[in-house]
Amino acid sequence: MGLGGRRVLRGRWRTCRGRRAAVRYLDVLAHAVKARGWRCVRLYGREFPRPLLWVYASGVAEDVGLVVCVRAVSGGMWAYHDVQRGRAGYLFPCGDAKAAAEQVDLLLKHRIFPSTW
Repeated sequence: MGLGGRRVLRGRWRTCRGRRAAVRYLDVLAHAVKARGWRCVRLYGREFPRPLLWVYASGVAEDVGLVVCVRAVSGGMWAYHDVQRGRAGYLFPCGDAKAAAEQVDLLLKHRIFPSTW
């Protein structure tokens, strides 16, 4: 196998490993935001370029939501991000799902009640 073949295999391995890590982190976040009363839809299928978690309100404000992804950040770490804002949508490091859920909770409450910011 040539050098190019090794790069392809290594790239596939990192992509697969990253996808599994993202799913794991999003599952932990899903439990944390559900404990705060939000609903979640896990969008982990292969039809999505990366795993996503849609967090939204139930009841009157069902059209209010936030789509969260996991991105690699410097230092070999992972962080939750608001998909709509891309890299600028940094929410919290993945190591603290409870604090990330609090951040998601604050953002969604602000979207429902804009005057609360």
